[in-house]
Amino acid sequence: MKIRVGFGFDVHELKEQHPFILGGVKLDHHSGAYGHSDADVLVHAICDAILGAANLRDIGYHFSNTDECWKGISSLILLKECIRLLKEKGWILGNIDAMICLEAPKINPHVPEMKVNIAEAAGISVEDISIKATTNEKMGFIGREEGIVAYAVCLIEKSVL
Repeated sequence: MKIRVGFGFDVHELKEQHPFILGGVKLDHHSGAYGHSDADVLVHAICDAILGAANLRDIGYHFSNTDECWKGISSLILLKECIRLLKEKGWILGNIDAMICLEAPKINPHVPEMKVNIAEAAGISVEDISIKATTNEKMGFIGREEGIVAYAVCLIEKSVL
């Protein structure tokens, strides 16, 4: 069995009166992540971890923010496409561990639904997904609620004959 790990990172600006999508869940908050797609920073970091583990470049390479076909798209669709690319190379996704860094809103009540959304899109069990959150202790752009960051790692596996 051959295994690899991948690391993903994403950051998005927060804008007032903008939808806040995280892990495929619409959060009730005065501001939301802004970007070309739905700006789901958590799913974007997961996509980059998966693509990186399989040596398939990065999310911007596959889903350019200058391509109108990706404008406003659900990031869960992008995740499904990353899984398709992964499987084309003979890999399967083992697990995902993710960390979100933001001041507000609190995401703990939404983690179970996020895990279900991501598990469905990635084709793995919710038991194979960990989502955690922390604040930036009021420091920097995260502390001022100007932006949100997510980090993710994943393990992929391939049978070797």
